[in-house]
This record gives sequence, structure tokens and C-alpha cells, in this order.
Amino acid sequence: MGDSDLTHYEVSASRLSPKRTQVDTGDAEFVVGKDVNPVEYFLGSVLACLNSTGTMVARDMDIDIESLEATVEGDINYATYRGEDVDERAGLQGLDVRLSVETEGDADLDAWLASVKDRCPVTDNVENETGLDVTLG
Repeated sequence: MGDSDLTHYEVSASRLSPKRTQVDTGDAEFVVGKDVNPVEYFLGSVLACLNSTGTMVARDMDIDIESLEATVEGDINYATYRGEDVDERAGLQGLDVRLSVETEGDADLDAWLASVKDRCPVTDNVENETGLDVTLG
């Protein structure tokens, strides 16, 4: 697969206040910090991507999903964020995701889950290192 197969994303943001950020995707705008904090947005993104990937995988496997419920849990120590002198990372220490799926018929949910885990872009970014370059400009 060459670079021409990649979908490029560019999202911009403006500070509205110390806890609110206006995000512009080019297609939509939303405020992080108005209803939920950035960590909750991130966790919601994990679940939303699992839902959309799960739906696509189910379609490809001819599985009719009647319902899909998802929960994600993780712990974060805000000491580093607050600037305290601690040895812990600033981020989530790990995530536990539980999916509850009801389907019509005898679906192979183990195969479905394996494919969802393999194909979900957001969970791939959690499980694998993605380079990050933060600069002034």
C-alpha cells in the first residue's frame, strides 16, 4: 500500500478558556471541555471506533447486530499533569474494554471480535506507538 492509499486528517483547535477548546475538523466543529473533558472524549472515541468497526466487520461477515453495548475503563494519575514531581506517565495506565453484542442467528463472535481488534484504527493507535511531533509555529 502506497502513500496515495492514506486518508489525511488535519484538525485545528482554538483555546476558548483554560478548560475549553474549540475543535474544527473541516466538516464539523465541537468544544472539548464543555460537556466532557479531553480524556473522556478520547475514551468515547475508542468506543465509537469499536462500534463503527464492529458494524463494518459484521456486515463483511454477514452478521446482523441487534445491539452492541460497550464500556471502557482506565486509570490516570493527574499528578504529572499538575506538574508534581512523580515518576508516573501523564497518560492512562491501561484500558479495559467490554463489548456486549446481541446478534441474530449463530454468529461466530470470537472471529468477529478478532477482526474488530485487528481493523479498528483508534484502538490500533492505543496499542501501538504512533509518532507525535509537537512544535511551535
